[in-house]
Amino acid sequence: MPFDGAYLPILRPRRGELTALAHLSAEEAARVIPVVELEPDSGLLAMLRELRPRTGTIAVDFGQLPEIDAPEHLAGRLADLGLGLIPVLRPDESGPRLAAHGRAARMHRRRAVLRLRPHADAGNPAEADAVTERLLRASTLDPDDVHLLIDLAETACSAHASEVEDRARRVLRWARATPWRSISVASGAMPPNLDDLPTDRPVAVGRLDARVWARLGEPGVGYADYGVTSPVRRRGVQHHRQLPTLRYTTEADWWIYRWARRGGRSDDRCHDLCRTLVTSPQWPAAGARFSWGDAEIAKRARTARGAGSSASWIAWSTSHHIAHVLRTLPGH
Repeated sequence: MPFDGAYLPILRPRRGELTALAHLSAEEAARVIPVVELEPDSGLLAMLRELRPRTGTIAVDFGQLPEIDAPEHLAGRLADLGLGLIPVLRPDESGPRLAAHGRAARMHRRRAVLRLRPHADAGNPAEADAVTERLLRASTLDPDDVHLLIDLAETACSAHASEVEDRARRVLRWARATPWRSISVASGAMPPNLDDLPTDRPVAVGRLDARVWARLGEPGVGYADYGVTSPVRRRGVQHHRQLPTLRYTTEADWWIYRWARRGGRSDDRCHDLCRTLVTSPQWPAAGARFSWGDAEIAKRARTARGAGSSASWIAWSTSHHIAHVLRTLPGH
């Protein structure tokens, strides 16, 4: 993969996100390394059999799973599906788990992602050196096998964005002393809960994470984010029936469309939402050709049949988001 233009979206292991990955164009797929955060009982393999990512390879973060879960086993199962595995190394994992990541990496393309959270894993360059030395030694991988993902987590407000930017600059100065395969910076600014936002009109939520990366202006540093979701994972939250919701990415903002109008039928509400979006200033000049997700939105704007589900709305939003990000990165 060319270094410039590589994009690492950190995604949930859900049908919506995987549907978007399955509908990438060939050009988009060549520039994306999806990082999938495994969750207990996520049913990832079953979904991947149905929804094969067009990237051909996925990075998998085992950080939320018990140590007994073996990366090599998943690597073998993915190989049966024609998919490559890039294991994600985390500083809080044990030596045996890191060794297993190294073996899984060598089963495929001998690549890994090192996910470093400076706020939690290393407070200064000496600590960062010690952390990375341990991870590389335990996995028996070399730096040029490894994509360094500097995960700055949540960018909650404009004031916090300045702090995140300063931290990113310090970590990048440290990172450039090592010949990593690539270096990317990730953060996320989507609120963890959209239920309190107004309905029946688009609401702008600032893409502070994208602004931080743009202000860095660091040549050769890749872009990563949390797609259209929050880095704050709300685990154990009671699921409830959602209003039709789209998270529509533009240069500076996400435009959140949550629709309650047109009575109780979800089909009618989604139809009205999509008609509003395709006639809005946010709708791109390329229209339905912008991405697979945009084509699906345009289809629902024409007819009230087939409103989809919360997974569909995340899939359309994620598809548009990936296409938008790739158009704004070097190498497009």
